[in-house]
Amino acid sequence: MKLNKILIIEDEKLNADRLKRLLLKLRPHIEILSIEDSVTSSLSWLRNNEKPDLIMLDVRLADGLSFEIFNEFKVECPVIFTTAYDEYAVKAFKYNSIDYLLKPIEEEELESALKRYETFIEKIPLVNTALEGLLSYIQPKDFRKRFLIPHRDGFKTVLVEDVLYFFTELGVSKAKLSDGNIEIIPQTLEELEKQLDTKFFFRANRQFIIHIDSVKQVLNHFNGKLKLELRKHPEAEVIVSREKASALKSWMDF
Repeated sequence: MKLNKILIIEDEKLNADRLKRLLLKLRPHIEILSIEDSVTSSLSWLRNNEKPDLIMLDVRLADGLSFEIFNEFKVECPVIFTTAYDEYAVKAFKYNSIDYLLKPIEEEELESALKRYETFIEKIPLVNTALEGLLSYIQPKDFRKRFLIPHRDGFKTVLVEDVLYFFTELGVSKAKLSDGNIEIIPQTLEELEKQLDTKFFFRANRQFIIHIDSVKQVLNHFNGKLKLELRKHPEAEVIVSREKASALKSWMDF
């Protein structure tokens, strides 16, 4: 079964437009049936239109949590949930979910989710899928707690809880610690982004992954961007793009 028709349910226009662009880039043949922004409008659309092959569904909508949709309508297609938070992950898998993407959604993660869908529909019945069957396709998330790095004639441990932020410099990943020291980390920021707990760490841009406690102040920047001032490290200039600004504010406000 080929993926042809997708329904997007997302209440933030910038996120919805970006998701649509990414989907059409990764699967140019697909049709975006509609973009709905609330529980009410989504229920109305689902009741009056043909069943999509896949729903891209934001957890928090303008008028409530999207889980309410499933209480009112029998959804008979797979769902990929999207959200700025991970607090609803387990609950999401009770509702035909095949993946759960944290915002801002990156192209590589979306591609992985689409491939999971393509594998999923070949092997697992779509209607009333059991949570246990779904979880066999989803590896439990175990966040990184420490790094073992070279030190003198041996190795030493750096705890993730001691990191204020990660950054790249001349292609090398480094960690700025709370004691002011800087350590070279063997992982790339892309690898770290998948290994770190998103409750505490945020990928601000291509150069920085910041810890929530490292942010002293958030300042408005030009063209809808934000500028972060980090505690104890005013020399670090961290600019957040307009596309990621909303996700950053949601992350810090939770």
